[in-house]
Amino acid sequence: MDRTAKIILTVLLLSVASLQFAQVVTRYVLQSPVRGMEDIMVYLVLWLYVLGSVNASREDTQIRANVLEVFIKSEKAKRVQLIIANIISLAIGVWLTYWAWDFVEYSLRVKKESPTLYIPTIYADASLFIGLALMCLFDLVNIIKSIRSLNATTMTEASNA
Repeated sequence: MDRTAKIILTVLLLSVASLQFAQVVTRYVLQSPVRGMEDIMVYLVLWLYVLGSVNASREDTQIRANVLEVFIKSEKAKRVQLIIANIISLAIGVWLTYWAWDFVEYSLRVKKESPTLYIPTIYADASLFIGLALMCLFDLVNIIKSIRSLNATTMTEASNA
């Protein structure tokens, strides 16, 4: 899965960079912009951002502001704090996923299209729902890992006492 994620993200990143470069060259050097390039880039950029967030969630490398860790000295208390933070993250993620699904249903119902190439926007709109659902899944996995780690820490402390 790690290799697949890297390949997908690399392809998306290279595609966006290439299209952006081509857009700059055609617009400012050749004075002849390519119509519809922005339409394509919006779809690629949305998927790049969302899948990048999913990858950070999968690797458990999201940006965190864990101010409490500075004050908490016990390893056990730090793990409990991490579990609580992950549970809150999961709850917010489930709530946002619910709203993202509502947005996908709306997008399917109104059948919006991009302004230039008339590509159905559902291809971009679905990225949010899919990404949030995957982030919730990885939050759940991280909660389970944290609970197992807490249990291991508790067992180690009990055997040392």
